[in-house]
Amino acid sequence: MSSQRMSRIALVGRPNVGKSTLFNILTGTRKAVVRDEPGVTRDLQFGKCEWRGRTFEVIDTGGITESQDLLPSLIREKALEAFKMTDAIFFICDGRSGLLPEDMVLLRMILEANRPFLVVVNKLDQESKIEVMMSEFYEMGQTPVPCSFEKRQGVDELLEWACHKLPQQEESKIESEVTIAILGKPNVGKSSLTNHLIGESRMIVSPIAGTTVDAIDSTFEREGRQYTIIDTAGLRRKSKRKDGVEVLSSFKTLDSIKKAEIILLMVDILEGPAEQDAKILREIQDEHKAVILVANKSDAATEQKIPEFRKKFRDQVAHVFHFYEDIPVVFTSAVTGSGIKSLFEKIDEIHQKMHMRITTGELNRFFTNVIRKAPAPVFRNQNVKFYYLTQTQQVPPSFIAFANHPDGVDTAYRRFLMKQIKEEWSLEGIPVRIFAMKGGGNS
Repeated sequence: MSSQRMSRIALVGRPNVGKSTLFNILTGTRKAVVRDEPGVTRDLQFGKCEWRGRTFEVIDTGGITESQDLLPSLIREKALEAFKMTDAIFFICDGRSGLLPEDMVLLRMILEANRPFLVVVNKLDQESKIEVMMSEFYEMGQTPVPCSFEKRQGVDELLEWACHKLPQQEESKIESEVTIAILGKPNVGKSSLTNHLIGESRMIVSPIAGTTVDAIDSTFEREGRQYTIIDTAGLRRKSKRKDGVEVLSSFKTLDSIKKAEIILLMVDILEGPAEQDAKILREIQDEHKAVILVANKSDAATEQKIPEFRKKFRDQVAHVFHFYEDIPVVFTSAVTGSGIKSLFEKIDEIHQKMHMRITTGELNRFFTNVIRKAPAPVFRNQNVKFYYLTQTQQVPPSFIAFANHPDGVDTAYRRFLMKQIKEEWSLEGIPVRIFAMKGGGNS
């Protein structure tokens, strides 16, 4: 009943070979910390890469060494887990350092994983020395690909290889099913809400074993519609985490965000949102998932003081979540059940908007009027000329603006377009995206 997972490719190599730099290039983000020192990446990082109509997931792993110290051992263990959950591997080596014994050890580990892999030799910045620096890497038994991630050289060739090797995904999701993850700090009421939602329906279809440790997904029916709730562990404060637990907890949380369509971010109405909640919300934003802020424990406020509590809470939301201006809020009590009906109504509304389709004709009538409202962006002293706007097949709604200079469509102008689209089609709270591509004109 649940959707098939996305194809995955893992970035594997010794410390400081450029894995995180490539991850940021492929995903178009800065999620991975890049420093000129080994061991910066400790956890698995996940991100989406979109290339010529294909979408796949990229996993950035920590640098693998033979050291038996605790931290390197944990990093190696997590990287080996990535081998099991991936469909292909970019094996990244350092052209400046040359082929090292640790590379050959890692090669044997990759061969044992029995996954398609490509040897990628990074840091080949001096074109005159590429052939000499590449020669020893042919010992690995395949033709390596020379790259310079800093100069973005060779990346297109890697993407072409990935699209050829990764399995095509069948995006077969049942329209009536809504997949929800409930996230939040401990003791905000996640388990109570989950139990209440499932008990309210009285029609549990089936328990589905999750792909992460200790996670159980429950599918149930309510008023003729099927819902799946992803059970997640409470996000512990850093001061209460141990290294291994923290790695596993963050991985499970991120995996839950990826699996869900809609995230319920639960916050105690009496405490209000905190910085930890803001970090969770940023992770949700990075994954382009819809989110509903659930203000729980409304029953703790007396009936006379509920308006006062709600106003105070909304003020806190505006301050802490200043980067997410249109986040929808529902007030609930997981104990008494108040607000549950409103929560389901909001879930259904958000789900419907997530799957909204707008014709190209409608979009372009709207687009023609919108681009007159603000000065055109400029690229290298030339105005960007837009040709037309169209919606992609992605969920949530995403749009491609075809223009003569797509690189000139900067973040500020994209935000302007997204705001106009949201207002026109009442898509507030939906993580709409705008892509810019070259073409569409007759000249």
